[in-house]
Amino acid sequence: MLKKRTLAVIASISTIIFVTSATMPAEKEPEYKNLKVLPKKISHEDMDKVMRHYSKSLGVKCNFCHAKSADGSNKLDFASDEKPEKLSAREMMKMTNKINLKYFGGKKEVFNHAAMEVSCNTCHNGKSHPEEH
Repeated sequence: MLKKRTLAVIASISTIIFVTSATMPAEKEPEYKNLKVLPKKISHEDMDKVMRHYSKSLGVKCNFCHAKSADGSNKLDFASDEKPEKLSAREMMKMTNKINLKYFGGKKEVFNHAAMEVSCNTCHNGKSHPEEH
């Protein structure tokens, strides 16, 4: 009798766990607003990689391109196009994409262990504004 009751309890708990997990929504990737060059369905991990690359290549922090939130907090409004630097960044992204597609087939090619592509760092070298030559 005890075995039947134990099996019934285990079966009930297993059923509850299965039904609960099946009805829970899957964790969604963040939906970014106002993306005009980057893919609309970019993952959080890929967005972080891209933004860290830009930040490092230009030697700046997020607030260089992103405006403060209008709510008076110190948070950034990543969707805002208020700052001209963000608009310039979009144009630079389009330019480097075109160059890489035209001259490198849109792929990172490696020659003597050096990546053959144009990126922010190609001209900026860790500075917010590239040196004029």
